Amino acid sequence: MANDSQLRASEIKDVLLNEIERYEDQLQAEEIGEVLEVKDGIARIYGLTKAMASEMLEITSSESGDKVTALALNLEEDNIGAVIMGDWTSLHEGDQVNRTGKVLSVGVGAAYLGRVVNPLGEPQDGQGAIEIEDNRQIDIVAPGIVKRQPVNEPLQTGIKAIDSMIPIGRGQRELIIGDRGTGKTAVAIDTIINQKDTDVICIYCAIGQRAGKVRGVVETLREHGAMEYTIVVAANASDPAPMQYIAPYAATALAEHFMWQGKHTLVVYDDLSKQAQAYRQLSLVLRRPPGREAYPGDVFYLHSRLLERASKLSDELGGGSLTALPIIETQGGDVSAYIPTNVISITDGQIFLEPDLFFSGVRPAVNVGISVSRVGGAAQIKAMKKVAGRLRLDLAQYRELEAFAQFGSDLDAATQRQLARGARTVEVLKQPQYQPMPVENQVAVIYAVTNGYLDDIPIGHVREWELGYLEALHAKHQGVLDGIRDGGQLTDELTQQLVSAIESYNATFAAEHEPAGATA
Repeated sequence: MANDSQLRASEIKDVLLNEIERYEDQLQAEEIGEVLEVKDGIARIYGLTKAMASEMLEITSSESGDKVTALALNLEEDNIGAVIMGDWTSLHEGDQVNRTGKVLSVGVGAAYLGRVVNPLGEPQDGQGAIEIEDNRQIDIVAPGIVKRQPVNEPLQTGIKAIDSMIPIGRGQRELIIGDRGTGKTAVAIDTIINQKDTDVICIYCAIGQRAGKVRGVVETLREHGAMEYTIVVAANASDPAPMQYIAPYAATALAEHFMWQGKHTLVVYDDLSKQAQAYRQLSLVLRRPPGREAYPGDVFYLHSRLLERASKLSDELGGGSLTALPIIETQGGDVSAYIPTNVISITDGQIFLEPDLFFSGVRPAVNVGISVSRVGGAAQIKAMKKVAGRLRLDLAQYRELEAFAQFGSDLDAATQRQLARGARTVEVLKQPQYQPMPVENQVAVIYAVTNGYLDDIPIGHVREWELGYLEALHAKHQGVLDGIRDGGQLTDELTQQLVSAIESYNATFAAEHEPAGATA
């Protein structure tokens, strides 16, 4: 019996020792922080000495037990300044904070197409959960120059004034800038609609817009069949400033998922002025020193690290592209303000929309003098380059002559001819909203106006002439349009066919409008 009890004691000792060893193995050290104060969507957190910049932290509300995500932005000596991604009103001093060890990321995948999501990738359209293929960090370093190739493939907007004079290429960053209500969003939406039946995936990122306006954009895209290849990322005006700040980065991460698969993408940021304002709000509450116009010193870096992610990848990496169309709102047409000059210097050109043109009925209200594309003809098909070469100069000369002609009544015949040609060019470049035009139609119309075939058409009838001319081309000369579209060039043979088509239609048009033509 004694032996049994001794044996049992030694067994018990071994078991206890094993348990103690195993228990020590399972010990885990975990940093737990505490909220010092919460105000205006910012939490001051004590105790997380090993937290990373831009790390996601989890704050547990002692009131409701809910977990709220926060983003560590300020890593100070004795505390962390974190912005709260959600409702901060339920959080209080003393609430527990845990590290997640993850940098802010968003779910990505093809299932996002056709959906409306917030900057964290959560659905906002009531159509159920989204299947996630992968997670991508929302803020990454842009691809280096070795991973890129020059921009040389056109991204057609379907807008005559832009595709002819301010062309956009796949992988380019083209700024759309103008005062409020000058049609900036309309240009971007037309561009998205024009990507139908192409291989371009579009992301529309609404930052600080009214929820009603975003709903209107979604309905417009759905109506034109564009939601099938579009993702809408919305951080509305009612959403917290941190959500508006991260929205463009989240939209870019969604696009990059497709770009690295070798696909072409287009991202519209509507608009970056509101993102800069949201970032200014965060920075001031975080007590970062204010600079010009009270923006923090790194507001240039805010936009440069975002827009640098637009690129055309090299063929070895699949040749995918991310084209960026940032929108900036100016005050009173002041393009020399802080944020507009910043973004102009980052982008590869700008489309400047002018209120005076807009209210005088020239829509899209593109000011050709200030607008520029730094990629230029490399992003145009050869046919467009050939017919639109003179267009920009003719239009600029017309604008100068028009101002001069207001002061003088006696003008020589050459000046009158130039004024007449310019007025018809302006009329041709007008375009209704949500009616993007295929590039072959644009080439046919611009060829006619730049070569003087509209000089005898009364200005009031130019729009009617254009519609009838395109109908006649599609009905009787479809081969010309197909040749321009498929070959991308306006050969001598196609030019002859186009000239004969224009002349025969002009004869028909003149016969139909003889009384109107005689009195005009």
